[in-house]
Amino acid sequence: MVKSAAILGGGSWGITLAILLFEKGFSIKVWEFERKQAEILRKKRKLRFLPWVDIPQEIEITSSISNALEGTRLVIVALPSHVVRRVAKKIAEIALPEDTIIVNASKGLENSTLLRMSEVLSEELPRKLRKRIVVLSGPSHAEEVSRKIPTTVVVASTNEKLNREVQKIFFTPYFRVYTNSDIIGVEMGGALKNIIAVAAGIADGLGLGDNSKAALITRGLVEITRLGKVLGAKPATFSGLSGMGDLIVTCTSRYSRNRNFGEKIGQGKSLKKALSEIKMVVEGVRTTKVAYQLAKKYKVSMPITEQAYNVLFKNKKPSEAVRDLMLREAKPELEEELLKM
Repeated sequence: MVKSAAILGGGSWGITLAILLFEKGFSIKVWEFERKQAEILRKKRKLRFLPWVDIPQEIEITSSISNALEGTRLVIVALPSHVVRRVAKKIAEIALPEDTIIVNASKGLENSTLLRMSEVLSEELPRKLRKRIVVLSGPSHAEEVSRKIPTTVVVASTNEKLNREVQKIFFTPYFRVYTNSDIIGVEMGGALKNIIAVAAGIADGLGLGDNSKAALITRGLVEITRLGKVLGAKPATFSGLSGMGDLIVTCTSRYSRNRNFGEKIGQGKSLKKALSEIKMVVEGVRTTKVAYQLAKKYKVSMPITEQAYNVLFKNKKPSEAVRDLMLREAKPELEEELLKM
């Protein structure tokens, strides 16, 4: 069994997964691409966004990706979606063993290509590694996992043997891992839920209530399922951890940067101002743009996504977006094509 790992990304999720695996006996190297930040992590053994966490001295922090990848067969990608391709190109330059496992823990869609993160990795990595990509997703805020609060996630690839191996690697008494063969559904659920979380935050910023948020979550799941199904996902996947599970936590949690960002937008702050106040990557902004384009491309009805796009990028007033959502044409709740699950 693999006993060393390279974590690409020194943010909250990367550090949390690094400590989880270290405590399971793994030798760990964390690659932080900003040299100054890597030096801070090395010296202080603290991360600003997880102040209660002490990074063990045995975990090596490096700003050299070749150093991080040397001698490992397990690579965990925990990066903002917009840098995954750039980093994948760097990985491809290094001769990794053909049995290396690549775990994608990044949630998002690439703006320029509309691709999922595993597709981006597959385009850039050597052919021998393309079938070694596994996705890790689900309701798993680093703030809680780092405190060992019971959390349940899912790993997905088309290789069931590989799924079980990665499941075993990450499984702990506080981090329960399921497997799923629907990599498209798992990734799309993990990415698209951020759009609905932004919308839920906007509703909070407007002072709307629990009824409104419940409606956004429920109808948001319908939108996620519609688009996912068109792209080849299994509709049932979206009732699971990477769909409904991740959607609930991201729309309701105080730790959700997407919800917190949306709340600022609902309070009347500009896109630029709201992003500057969050001080962390808000994946829902980029994902809203990509999902809007995908919906147009495949002629999928995604009214919440469309209104979120209009608010973020067309300067539409949030209150007007809510009104337009509520006054859409009356129709049945259940759609025949989504009942065939």
